Amino acid sequence: MDKMRGEDDRVPVYASGSQVLQKLQEKSKQRYPAMYSSVIGGIILDPCMMVIPMDDHMVHRGHGIFDTATISDGCLYELDSHLDRFLVSASKAKIDSPFPRETLRSILIQMTAASGCKNGSIKYFLTAGPGDFMLSPKGCTGPAFYAVVTATASSSSRLRPKEGVKAITSTVPMKHPFFAGMKSVDYLPNVLAMMEAEERGAYASVWIDDEGYVAEGPMMNVAFITKSGELVLPAFDKILSGCTAKRVLALAPKLVEAGLLKSVKAARISAGEARQCAEMMFLASGLPVLPVVEWDGQPVGDGQVGQISLAVYDLLRHDINSGPDRIPVPYT
Repeated sequence: MDKMRGEDDRVPVYASGSQVLQKLQEKSKQRYPAMYSSVIGGIILDPCMMVIPMDDHMVHRGHGIFDTATISDGCLYELDSHLDRFLVSASKAKIDSPFPRETLRSILIQMTAASGCKNGSIKYFLTAGPGDFMLSPKGCTGPAFYAVVTATASSSSRLRPKEGVKAITSTVPMKHPFFAGMKSVDYLPNVLAMMEAEERGAYASVWIDDEGYVAEGPMMNVAFITKSGELVLPAFDKILSGCTAKRVLALAPKLVEAGLLKSVKAARISAGEARQCAEMMFLASGLPVLPVVEWDGQPVGDGQVGQISLAVYDLLRHDINSGPDRIPVPYT
């Protein structure tokens, strides 16, 4: 029987900010090194104060976009390419930035410096802003920009993957290409696809489009090595243009020069063709390369981590550690 509510079950009312802060401090588990909020107008270092207004349209309507960049050994990697994609997503979502591009870039670098974090990532969000709970953003006070730093283990501790992971084909409907092509905060299909994979003992899922071609994973791109030695990434016409995936396309011709690959391309690849490939891998800024050795219960190639996947990993790690797309963070 349900317990009857009594005097002791009344919901507490907090009349002061200090009372709320005390409760937040008691409940807080995550320790993010720094956050920026245009609503506050500055960088926040106390995790308990890293909040977003409840009536921000990103929160209750999903009207917001985001992107991310890696912090590796005190440098921001590929910030500019991610920021370019961020602004393309903003245009598609019809959200004006409260700052010009260079100001956004400066804020992100300053926030990272204030955090003291040398390895991790930054995530940044542009929203229609706070103001009301209506559907239209016309009642918002103006667009809002938020960013946060998350810390991870040191870059040097990220070793080559010795074991691959399992993947499944998702039964969750994939996003329409219009929405898949922008990095919006509407990630419910992605969440459900990832949960489906975890429930079935896999690392992540893979979407197949309605024409039978491989699309992408819930938070990563997919790549294949054919038995003839071609590196193939699914074309970006129906999916998000992955920054890591595009970087792999730019770097992988070095493996062609070395004789490890025959060719490199972004092209449509059917699920049937993909299942016949020798190697498969997930690509994302947080991975950056993760070999897939089993798909829907069947081995990929010989079921072992492939040598070309490891070579792609080495190329990307070298680029992250010493390539041209690194921005040194001016820590104090």
